[in-house]
Amino acid sequence: MPMTLTQQTAPYAHWEYVHPEIGDRLRIIPERGGIVSEWRCGEREVLYFDQERYADPAKSIRGGIPVLFPICGNLPGDLLQVNGVDHTLKQHGFARNLPWQLQLLDDQSGVRLSLSSTDETLAAYPFAFLVEMEVRPVAMALEISTTIHNRSDQPMPFSFGLHPYFNVSDLGQTRLTGLAERCLNHLEMADAATDGQLSRLPEGVDFLCRPAGDVTLIDDVSGAQLQLQHQEPMDLTVVWTEPPRKMVCLEPWTGPRQSLVSGDRKLVLDPGTQQTVACRYAVS
Repeated sequence: MPMTLTQQTAPYAHWEYVHPEIGDRLRIIPERGGIVSEWRCGEREVLYFDQERYADPAKSIRGGIPVLFPICGNLPGDLLQVNGVDHTLKQHGFARNLPWQLQLLDDQSGVRLSLSSTDETLAAYPFAFLVEMEVRPVAMALEISTTIHNRSDQPMPFSFGLHPYFNVSDLGQTRLTGLAERCLNHLEMADAATDGQLSRLPEGVDFLCRPAGDVTLIDDVSGAQLQLQHQEPMDLTVVWTEPPRKMVCLEPWTGPRQSLVSGDRKLVLDPGTQQTVACRYAVS
């Protein structure tokens, strides 16, 4: 592979991508869920990543950009029924736990991560699929475009989302703008006032909003801002904090929890078709 993509062993085993023109850097760990563990934009490390926790493979990863597929959130009893048969599908699906394939894009503007169905995935989700995610650093932003292919012979329902962790200086001095006035509090699965949830960032929150436009994360200590620029259908926003970690998850989802059961914003691909979903994170 060209030197824009190299294999590294420190501070942990990963692939390092450096943009040939702007110099921004990504660290990618394809064998651990295709996770992007670092995005260095200029001199700023944008992503939060807990290296100590990552070193224990028995624990879930806290940090980077985990991928949520074929569901976001969970299903009742972790069960997905297809053609009268129950399949066990755990929270957020399996994409974040499986090895992905990694390659450099032809124009070297970023990387492509790919995940295909296997016997293991078919047991949990009885559809043959291919997921191709292209991650591109651009000037002061990161663009992520994902194409989902249905390779099965029946319609394939799915949701797709990202679960990125972003560094902040102090949860008590962190703001979010652009969210809707009302949200769904995931901790209670109840409607709530968004302002009330935002006031509890330092205590820990988990809520979903349906904003009308972009959502901006503002760090009042450093003055840094990060804007999630939505593209339909990946235009729902989940906000999650886990104090005392100095991070905020600002997550674009295509559908809410239990979408594949409720039908609320459920996406369905006909056999042999594909759909692309995308978002963009801009820093300032």
